[in-house]
Amino acid sequence: MVPSWPHQPLSRRRALTVATGLAAGAALPLGGTAPDASASSAATYTNPVIWQDFADIDVIRVGDTYYASASTMHYSPGAPVLRSYDLVNWEIAGHSVPVLDFGAKYDLNGARGYVRGIWASSLAYRPSNRTFYWLGQIDFAKSYVYTAPAAEGPWSRLTTIGTAYYDAGLLVDTDDTLYVAYGNTTINVAQLSPDGRTQVRTQQVFTTPSSVGTLEGSRFYKINGQYYIFLTRPANGQYILKSSGGPFGPYTMRQVLLDLRGPIPGGGVPHQGGLVQTSSGAWYYLAFVDAYPGGRMPALAPVTWTSDGWPVVQLVNGAWGTTYPSPAVPAPPRPVTPMTGVDTFNSTTLSPRWEWNHNPDNTKWSAGNGLTLRTATVTNDLYWARNTLTHRIQGPTSTATVELDHSAMRDGDRAGLALLRDSSAWIGLKRDGGVTRVARVGGLTMDTNWNTTGTGTELASAPVSGSRIWLRASADIRPGSPRPGTFSYSTDGTNFTRLGPDFTMGNDWRFFMGYRFALFNHATQALGGAVRVTRFELSTP
Repeated sequence: MVPSWPHQPLSRRRALTVATGLAAGAALPLGGTAPDASASSAATYTNPVIWQDFADIDVIRVGDTYYASASTMHYSPGAPVLRSYDLVNWEIAGHSVPVLDFGAKYDLNGARGYVRGIWASSLAYRPSNRTFYWLGQIDFAKSYVYTAPAAEGPWSRLTTIGTAYYDAGLLVDTDDTLYVAYGNTTINVAQLSPDGRTQVRTQQVFTTPSSVGTLEGSRFYKINGQYYIFLTRPANGQYILKSSGGPFGPYTMRQVLLDLRGPIPGGGVPHQGGLVQTSSGAWYYLAFVDAYPGGRMPALAPVTWTSDGWPVVQLVNGAWGTTYPSPAVPAPPRPVTPMTGVDTFNSTTLSPRWEWNHNPDNTKWSAGNGLTLRTATVTNDLYWARNTLTHRIQGPTSTATVELDHSAMRDGDRAGLALLRDSSAWIGLKRDGGVTRVARVGGLTMDTNWNTTGTGTELASAPVSGSRIWLRASADIRPGSPRPGTFSYSTDGTNFTRLGPDFTMGNDWRFFMGYRFALFNHATQALGGAVRVTRFELSTP
């Protein structure tokens, strides 16, 4: 992932990159096998396979189960681990980084970590100790390695390494040696100690030709005895390096894709993801599509190999296909957990589909009988408010409905449901002078340095009585226009009243993360108030 692409116009930034990631540590045969388009099952799948924001994907197979990791920036916990049994239907199993304990800014304590934190990183499995590994750099300063016995955790920090492995790809070699490919334009390979705790050596292995420009987004593989580093040219090309002489090269380069049309109308081209082989020998590429305002959506395509060992993404009418035959895989052991539906917060822990905006103050929230959010910050700026809980939006259109008990709010408190990004809007409750109103607020904005430029303006309001209200936000995240977000409320959970004008969601790429639904409760006068969310539902038409 790249912090900015000033040298390329938006039309090119949205174009293409292709990267890869496979069952870490195994020497995998090319096999020359294409996915069987005439398989006995005529079933097909449709791209994007996940219409939610999961970017910079690394994907692996362990047995007959597939796992993927993604960037989460300032959201906590970070680096979600996705799980699938067929590469098409995915669930969130857990998070590799349980808390962003990389400095006070990730606690919204005197500074903020927006568009920092978990960038493109790597997920791998080490068969020798049956352990999952996550590796990534933070703030261009240090790299961190987390491990877990299972994808859902518990994850714990193994080590901190002084070298910042930018856009890292972790390889578990067939002899169990750990290697990391990383860098921007100058590509390096590092070797780690056998325990994975320290760096043994690092060496530059490739310098990008000026005619190509920037290459980054390393994914590192050993396939059929050869080493591959897959690299993204943000965001319209994909290149691949291949070495027959070992992990430190020398490498030869080949362009894989350039300016390829993607499967989401108005969106970009699938890029910066991973390559994975099924147990039957077929290869697939799981990448993401720039599709703001929603974010970056995973898309899947089959891959074949040339006789001399280069991957070829299979296209449909010259483009990344909207549909392909479904992968031939064993019957799944169970259905995956849907990423939409109802949450009543009956457990004392949150479902992994939830992530906080920065680290939460864990003394100010609880779950088990609904979700209780006690005010954790005194501020008039939602971007500074702690304990804002977020949920990815389901595309292309979806609706979030929240049932909220506001009887414990105090004067000055603000609580509700937001469409959250660097330009935000919300519907919620304002309590002032002992009176509670439902309000529609817009004009919450940041500049390109992620400083607040607008704390919000009330655009409409209505009086409310009683202690319970239903709040609803609908989002159309299809790229292009008009990208509307609409807000409504109900006092009985059945009849909803629109409040305020439509909100036009922004589609600039520089914030990287897409819009999210966000539950918030913050004070503007003094702490002590609370709200209780008894039900959250994410639904699609």
